[in-house]
Amino acid sequence: MTDTALDSFDAVIMGGGLAGLTLAIQLKQRFGDLKVLVLERRTHPVPLAAHKVGESSVEIGAHYFDTVLGLKAHMDEAQLRKFGFRFFFSEGRSDIDNVTEIGASRYLAVPSYQIDRGIFENFLAEEAARHGVRFVDSALVRRIDLAQNPAAPHRVEWTRGEESHATQARWLIDACGRAGMLKRKLGLAEPNAHDVNAVWFRIGERIAVDDWSDSADWRERCNPQARWLSTNHFVGAGYWAWLIPLASGSHSVGIVADPALHPLDTIDTFEKAMAWFATYQPRLYEALDGKRHLLQDFAFLRHFSHGCKQVFSGERWAMTGEAGLFLDPFYSPGSDFIAIANTYITDLVAQDRAGRPLEARAQLYDQLYHSFYESTLALYQDQYPLFGDPEVLPVKVIWDYAYYWGVLAQIFFQRRLTDLPALGSLKDELQHCQRLNVAVQRLMRDWSASSDRRNPAVMLDQAAMPWFAELNRSLKDTLDDAGFKARIRASTAMLRQLAGEILGRARTADPDVDAGALLALLEENRGKTPATAARDAMLFAAPPVDTHA
Repeated sequence: MTDTALDSFDAVIMGGGLAGLTLAIQLKQRFGDLKVLVLERRTHPVPLAAHKVGESSVEIGAHYFDTVLGLKAHMDEAQLRKFGFRFFFSEGRSDIDNVTEIGASRYLAVPSYQIDRGIFENFLAEEAARHGVRFVDSALVRRIDLAQNPAAPHRVEWTRGEESHATQARWLIDACGRAGMLKRKLGLAEPNAHDVNAVWFRIGERIAVDDWSDSADWRERCNPQARWLSTNHFVGAGYWAWLIPLASGSHSVGIVADPALHPLDTIDTFEKAMAWFATYQPRLYEALDGKRHLLQDFAFLRHFSHGCKQVFSGERWAMTGEAGLFLDPFYSPGSDFIAIANTYITDLVAQDRAGRPLEARAQLYDQLYHSFYESTLALYQDQYPLFGDPEVLPVKVIWDYAYYWGVLAQIFFQRRLTDLPALGSLKDELQHCQRLNVAVQRLMRDWSASSDRRNPAVMLDQAAMPWFAELNRSLKDTLDDAGFKARIRASTAMLRQLAGEILGRARTADPDVDAGALLALLEENRGKTPATAARDAMLFAAPPVDTHA
């Protein structure tokens, strides 16, 4: 890689990790003549099982990688196909086959992946170069000067080794992660009320979850018998621990916890984390204890969730990835929001190249992006205390999936993120779904406060719910304008029906549950959304009495 002086570029991307490299590829795929420079602080190639969190993708991010960017061959050959999310209510238990499990017994139609960030980012850097992107590693951005008028370029000063460089750019994009250079420069940092901490580490060997029980019945609940390929969640009140396999042969392990229930100083070293596992997740402790010598790294983040006042600007700058905002890893939305941000940035560059005004469109994209952020944040904020509830969390997981696959994933898969007329015509439905979500989350918090938390030895099989599997499959449909609008309206009706069933389940468990907000919403829009065809109950059957309690 040469160090010759660089001239003007159409786009300079500060940060060559997942967000920056995928954006560079997307821009070059859209405009082959676009001059793109990526400045990456780390030296390439990066190590496998890299010292980064964020290895699990879900449907939007997976579709962005394999279909929008055309990287399916790499995803299939060099990464691992994920066997969905899986949850075990295993606090204080070693008998993993005698607790409630949530998960699918088979693969659903739309793939997602477990991503080794080292393998992936090395590949993306090479792929970007093949597309004609100028990629410079070991580059440190020293100064940013944003243009003061629409005709002037931005200026970036950076160094590589002993050499200094100055570069002009029509577009400047911050993809440098939590360093948030543009956010700091412009004073756009914005905290949120979601206070959680995380620790994580990598072990240089696979963790064989499928061998944790000798029970043939337990093993045969899944086909394939590959629970190890899931993002496995081991849940308890105020926390969840993860196991994520990596294609390099390592396994990622983490703890995410509400500090009010599990303070960071009880888990912020490897030895403390292991002692914590011994108390709260003893079966996971047993699997890790003999592998201490295979520890590859350890890191933690305090209060990792954060917002940002603005991420897209008509003044030709933008942020993507953690440089802008970050939610929570519980449902792995990080790559989803990279996909959404990069799609908006690419369209803004396209509008600029066509000579169209940017300010109004950038403002609308910023509003939409923040609306998606706030809707998704509601899935996590103040919800950690109910994570250990085997009665309520399974219901929450089904609702959260239905909301995600029924609304945001439909918008992305149908390539409607930038279709402002279509989204405008569905404004009432989208806002109603958002308000339903907030009300359902509130209901489940109140319901869990009085739950019996029965923990029977059952697997709640998501694949056995026909409507649920079909909702996942429906993401593969190709819809015209009328079909897309009909789909979102049908999703609204589906969510209303599901919310009504959740309300009934909660009231059966606790007649005094606070259901006022949800009742008001269901009554307010009665008759305004199309009726759905009669169908069987949407939720899992209520859990039986736990003989192990």
